[in-house]
Amino acid sequence: MAPTPCALCETARALIIRPKNHQKLCKTCFITLFETEIHNTITANSLFFPGERVAIGASGGKDSTVLASVLKTLNERYNYCLDLLLLSIDEGIKGYRDDSLETVKRNAVQYDMPLEIVGYDELYGWTMDQVVEQIGKKGNCTYCGVFRRQALDRGAARLGIKHVVTGHNADDIAETVMMNLLRGDLPRLARATSIVTASAASETKRSKPLKYAYEKEIVLYAHHKGLDYFTTECIYSPEAFRGSARTLIKNLERVRSSAILDIVRSGEDMAKLVPAEVSGGRRDGRGGKDILIVEGEAEGAGGCGSANGRSSGGEMADMEKQLLEDESAQDRETEITVKGQKHGRNCRNLNKMPRKLPKQQMGKCARCGYLSSQDICKACILLEGLNKNRPKTQIQVGVEEEENSPTLTRRMEGLNIIPDQVT
Repeated sequence: MAPTPCALCETARALIIRPKNHQKLCKTCFITLFETEIHNTITANSLFFPGERVAIGASGGKDSTVLASVLKTLNERYNYCLDLLLLSIDEGIKGYRDDSLETVKRNAVQYDMPLEIVGYDELYGWTMDQVVEQIGKKGNCTYCGVFRRQALDRGAARLGIKHVVTGHNADDIAETVMMNLLRGDLPRLARATSIVTASAASETKRSKPLKYAYEKEIVLYAHHKGLDYFTTECIYSPEAFRGSARTLIKNLERVRSSAILDIVRSGEDMAKLVPAEVSGGRRDGRGGKDILIVEGEAEGAGGCGSANGRSSGGEMADMEKQLLEDESAQDRETEITVKGQKHGRNCRNLNKMPRKLPKQQMGKCARCGYLSSQDICKACILLEGLNKNRPKTQIQVGVEEEENSPTLTRRMEGLNIIPDQVT
């Protein structure tokens, strides 16, 4: 049987079947097409301007390594005139981050880019190993997510850089869309689907050039380019709620190869329907969205591997039983009506005032000076619990909280804060 020719050049032998559309390509055409699609994403969204200094969030994994390689290639090919640097975060996870940072150091030499490393221990006085030792593996992603996002901003500020690019791919965005749909978190859904996240209260913006690139194609690109990257997964991540969303996405992809991009596009369409006062964003002059920076991809009470977030089986049978009991109880109901008033089953809904959508006012944390919608940012709240040996204190992570809600954030506002002291 004759070998299958490449669908583009029609001369070389096809060695790769694209996961995105099952197109059969040769190695050269696949690499060129992958780089061209990233270039089109960059130009269509005007991600950069000539002479801009850009920090690449580098972890040593496949996504950030491919991002650094592609940006270096495109910067030279299309004359972006960018000043590219590598910015890495050391969470302090032995056996994982220390090894991956060695890969980043090699990448810095291979791509001839300056490297800056910012550690949790120097910023917060805690490493993730110490945090997990204190709180356990359930909920540790909440701490790491909040700390990492703040660390990226602080690292960029240290370098005097106002633009950070991250290696989030189409699979990551689809997982985030599914997570926020399952949690009913429309404000975060609106922010997570944007290719550029920024705020008028912060000088640092973030962008995702690999937003429409499949994870499998990123692996294929890294393999055929012979890139040097770290493959071990974080030792604490298997407990994260994101893992459940990832499994669901992969199952859908097996049935329909375009499922990942379909979910991403659907998330973008749904985000357009979220009012600006709920999402915390506004339209910029180019028709895109200037979205407020998310402080953390924190898990709710049912996430991060907790028992509350998993199905124990039999819930549907219990629900059916409860519904039958409710229906039989309706025949035994006695309706009491006060003279002069008529009441129906839904009379309480008639007296309800329409819910007022809260507006998110971005400012700076009174304690550390970081961007926050509250007087005290989430990182300082988490650190307060750790330093006082109260790590399991629950915080409110949603932006749509009621104005009078007695959350920990509201209670923290009553503390006397000395701005000069940084936790």
